[in-house]
Amino acid sequence: MVTNVTNFGRSGLHDWLVQRLSALVLAAYTLFLLVFLLINPDIDHVRWMELFQQRWVRGFTLLALVALIGHAWVGMWTISTDYLKPLLLRFLFQSGCSLVLFVYLVWGVRIVWSI
Repeated sequence: MVTNVTNFGRSGLHDWLVQRLSALVLAAYTLFLLVFLLINPDIDHVRWMELFQQRWVRGFTLLALVALIGHAWVGMWTISTDYLKPLLLRFLFQSGCSLVLFVYLVWGVRIVWSI
């Protein structure tokens, strides 16, 4: 039996909502990029930089990054609780995932706002 200790007291409904809402944000962001690339088939570095210098694109990118982090966390938490039965191993795996996701978040924010 899995307790709420490993998922910080959230319910299954919360995890389900995070997965679905983050998937919608990621789908919208992917669609946005695909449409932009289809409209601009001969894109160059200057045009790409112009796109990402707009605040709303940076905000949308950060929203997509946070959605990706949340989606990944719920997925990895689910996998770890389903397949890693020893508590220490599960704790180490979840701690490693948390650290990697945090580094990706900080790194992503730094990249997006340094453009």
